[in-house]
Amino acid sequence: MKKKKIALVGLGRVSQRHLDALEANKDFLELAFVCDVDRNRAEEAAKKVGAVPVADIREIGDVDFVSFATPSGLHPEHVKLAAKYCSAPGIICEKPIALTVREAITMYKEVEAANKRLLPIYQNRYNPLVMHMHQLIGSGKLGKIYQYVMNIYWNRNDEYFNVDWHGTLDLDGGVIFTQASHYVDMLQFFFGDVGEFHGVGGKQRGFETQDTVSAVLAFKNGAVGSLNATVSVYRQNFMTEFTLIAEKGTVRISGTNLNTIDVWDVKGIEKPDLSFVTEHQYGRGHDTMYRMVGEGNFASFPDKKDVLAGIGIMEKLSF
Repeated sequence: MKKKKIALVGLGRVSQRHLDALEANKDFLELAFVCDVDRNRAEEAAKKVGAVPVADIREIGDVDFVSFATPSGLHPEHVKLAAKYCSAPGIICEKPIALTVREAITMYKEVEAANKRLLPIYQNRYNPLVMHMHQLIGSGKLGKIYQYVMNIYWNRNDEYFNVDWHGTLDLDGGVIFTQASHYVDMLQFFFGDVGEFHGVGGKQRGFETQDTVSAVLAFKNGAVGSLNATVSVYRQNFMTEFTLIAEKGTVRISGTNLNTIDVWDVKGIEKPDLSFVTEHQYGRGHDTMYRMVGEGNFASFPDKKDVLAGIGIMEKLSF
């Protein structure tokens, strides 16, 4: 299989996870360009990975994919530039692709008008336990779904918020966008369309955006539950946890990246051997995501309907 060429745009905090995942998929993908507005940063990264450094998206040469790991609020502008000026038919974008539904719709329109494909990154969809729960819920073997609880108890310290765009309304969006968006997507992945939702948020740490959110979401399939998210846990990430109460089973998975089965009481189904340990706070979903990209398998990416619905929920909870 001929390697696909890719450009990585944005070399901040999350970029190392992308670089590691691209290295893990070097049989499928060739990192041809690295791009950052800080040209020195781009040149330093380029020396390490053997890519061409550029400081402007329009300087990216012939590639198959452009992948964005830039600040959230800049995603719409950057994706539109890639759609207009880059040869790449595939545009990969970290979550959230935008901070408003209006911006997200215009992104999709411009990418589609350029006959290109927008691939939003929700790497938790590739987590083995998340995939297993999705299949189990979809199989109907749990019977009627009654209730769920989704908690994201994380730490982002003051040093994290010293980065100029973190905690800002224009570029960050707050805990529900920057940290919990994966889990809004996961709930949609599990349960389908949302019927109604209500939430409150707090700005206890003095940022422009919320550092803590609690919400109740009712899905059209009948599932009702809560989502609680914070970045204010003392000292370090505490855990992520998901509990499901259903007619024929109770399941609880937890761990920093939902990597451990704590409770498994499901009628007629033994506990699967799927607990795992990962040392990385972002998990290993990017590895799988980039392999899918290299293989040309795009079916596992969230569709436009799910992405827009998720942004709509987060926008109303955040603003």
